[in-house]
Amino acid sequence: MKKRLIQVLGFLISSLGWIFVLCTMAMDYWRITQLGGQGGSFIIKVAWYWSNLWKDCLTDSTAVTNCRDFAVLWSVTPFVQAVRGLLMCGLTLGFFAVILCFVGMECTYIGGAQKTKDKLLLAGALFHIAGGVSNVSAYCVYINRVARTAFARSVRPGVLRYSLGPPIFLGLVGCFLILSGGLFYAVTVYRVVLPGSKVVNTYGGGTYMAPRSRGGTRYTGYYRPSTQYGLYRGSEPSQSSKISKLSQTTRTKISERDAFV
Repeated sequence: MKKRLIQVLGFLISSLGWIFVLCTMAMDYWRITQLGGQGGSFIIKVAWYWSNLWKDCLTDSTAVTNCRDFAVLWSVTPFVQAVRGLLMCGLTLGFFAVILCFVGMECTYIGGAQKTKDKLLLAGALFHIAGGVSNVSAYCVYINRVARTAFARSVRPGVLRYSLGPPIFLGLVGCFLILSGGLFYAVTVYRVVLPGSKVVNTYGGGTYMAPRSRGGTRYTGYYRPSTQYGLYRGSEPSQSSKISKLSQTTRTKISERDAFV
């Protein structure tokens, strides 16, 4: 029951995180800066420059917005192109992760045997973690570019100092939820990676050795396993008995009278 609850919680958390990340790709105000707004005149004019992954825009105090869409794919700023690629890779991994985890959850009736479902769930958890790392990398690239300009001592003329917008913070929260959901999945199926082995203590007991023949002589009896390590791994022990001396049956000599007959 606890396993099912943890898996359901992981499914809800990770799915919510992917929704957050998906929404940030369509949101505006990834970075924003304000121009004007100082006093000294009867009319205060303010303008906001902002941009996202697809366009740069200017909004003035009259709520009129003018935008310039980014040009063709190969002429986009390199760091924006990198952010796009990382987010798309993360979303692709997340798509397969959600499907694998849904099929592998214990509360669903598809996916085959329980061992197979656990393996699918583990694969989905790894996809979640990989996708979350890809998304975090994308946001970090964008944050690094904005922070380098914002905290620079001097910038070139015409270069604006931007601040981070709401989509960045929403995306980071989504990445945290994705990674948490992937860990919840992995906790429930960690035994697939680390299967428990059964250790049996011998305590000096003997192990039976089946009879075998060598030439014309037969050997039967018991042998004692090596006690160098004191234990061995295997299945449940059988009824042990005291070690008997090795019995040996040799050929019977034929007398000369019998040989003559």
